[in-house]
Amino acid sequence: MARNAEVVRQWQTLRDLESHRHGVSVGELAAAREVTSRTIRRDLIALEQAGFPVYSEQAEDGTRWKLNGAPFKALAEAGFSLSELCALYFSRTLLECLAGTPFHGDLERAFEKFSRFLTPRMRAFLDRLPAVLAAKPEPAKKHDTKRSREIVARLIEATLKQRRATMRYYSLSSRRTKDYGIDPYRVVYAHGGLYLVAYVPEYGETRTFAVERIERFGVLGETFEVPAGLSAEVFPHSLGVNQGEPELIELEFDARIAPYVVERRWHPSQKLQPRPEGSLRMTLRVSDDPALRTWILGFGPLVRVVAPRRLAEAILEDLDEARANYAPRMNFDLDAPASLDFRLQPALPFRFERGLGK
Repeated sequence: MARNAEVVRQWQTLRDLESHRHGVSVGELAAAREVTSRTIRRDLIALEQAGFPVYSEQAEDGTRWKLNGAPFKALAEAGFSLSELCALYFSRTLLECLAGTPFHGDLERAFEKFSRFLTPRMRAFLDRLPAVLAAKPEPAKKHDTKRSREIVARLIEATLKQRRATMRYYSLSSRRTKDYGIDPYRVVYAHGGLYLVAYVPEYGETRTFAVERIERFGVLGETFEVPAGLSAEVFPHSLGVNQGEPELIELEFDARIAPYVVERRWHPSQKLQPRPEGSLRMTLRVSDDPALRTWILGFGPLVRVVAPRRLAEAILEDLDEARANYAPRMNFDLDAPASLDFRLQPALPFRFERGLGK
């Protein structure tokens, strides 16, 4: 950890040098980092050895350290500061989340161009930073690289030029392949995959399509107009990648999971109300879709659905079905039938009343 802290501190020092045109003293740098002047001097030597053009200069108030921007004139003319370029260089760790998408190769080539502004020693220094700034990608969908690139290129062309298109698509829900005529509105990367949001005249509604299941895509000469009211937000009412109208969802989280829930922003519409005993009441205005139900089920017995009743019934059915998958195969000491046993209510994430389904 000490080695990691040293790398981050040296990076911060480099940014301080760049932001102070008239230089900065060792004492000021030490105060900003809350370390000794001796530590800062070692950091400055390390930056010099890494090839960064740092130097000292005498001033009326003492020695001040600066960063020589002359070697990076072309960089400045391109609108980049040295620290911005360096940040881009090591941020490729975050963008590895796009691995497997048709954009990954383009990103690698872009970073290669950026890195040409850096000396080998600078790159060696920055290559240490991903050890302290890392990202774990979401499970990515599989893509046939060549076919995906061709399809994505046509998708982007049709979207930018507002050109109508034809598409052959395999639907998981219907388990069949179908041809569509569409108005492609946008291409979205979310949850480890690429999605096409398009208006389907045949159905008179906007739908979402997984790009990896597009078998054929053709761009037509006819244009379309994007609706003026189309939201700039992506899937604004869903916790996943679904379309749908929002409705009021009310949940109650157990005190054991409440601190975890509080420290995250699950949806812009969420409102939180802590309860005296430590539990947490949450309301959301989101669409009731598979993403919401999967999210709720992920909390197991630590959450219960307060409203709407229809959602509570659906979650209860899922839990009952999950239990049935285990009970016949394991030596559980249960004398209950596969249907719900009301004696097991304390283990359920919400209370169930016998009149619920009426």
